[in-house]
Amino acid sequence: MLHIFVDADACPVKQEVCQVASRYRLDVTLVANSWMRVPNERWIALEVVEDGFDAVDDWIVEHVQPHDIVVTADIPLACRCLKEGARVIGPTGKPFTENNIGQALATRDLLSELRGAGEIGGGPAPLMKRDRSRFLQQLDEVIQAIRRKHPFNST
Repeated sequence: MLHIFVDADACPVKQEVCQVASRYRLDVTLVANSWMRVPNERWIALEVVEDGFDAVDDWIVEHVQPHDIVVTADIPLACRCLKEGARVIGPTGKPFTENNIGQALATRDLLSELRGAGEIGGGPAPLMKRDRSRFLQQLDEVIQAIRRKHPFNST
């Protein structure tokens, strides 16, 4: 069955994921380094992993199956999940695919170098209303595409 995994520690769209999952009756696992409040629903699970470097990423990669969905802004995690056959969406609604992950990794590495050299500062821009709307639309489209292509994954 289709499952949604969320890299939850800093994810700004957890509520949106739960809304869409409820509509499609999908299970959601929020994976984090520390406890957080989650809706009290049988289809929502919180998995708290040890507080180690990449512990959340490793847990998600170990449990994700082909055709599951992962929500993350972490580009290396997105790359690892794509290799497992999962679909990956960033919190702004941008899908990570085999066609764009290389460019995303290269851009991430370049920006990291520029920040390290003091050339640029700051992190990602705050999530805007249009980003949330794009995320909802993209998540809905990905679920429908998976269900059309793999009906065995439907409820």
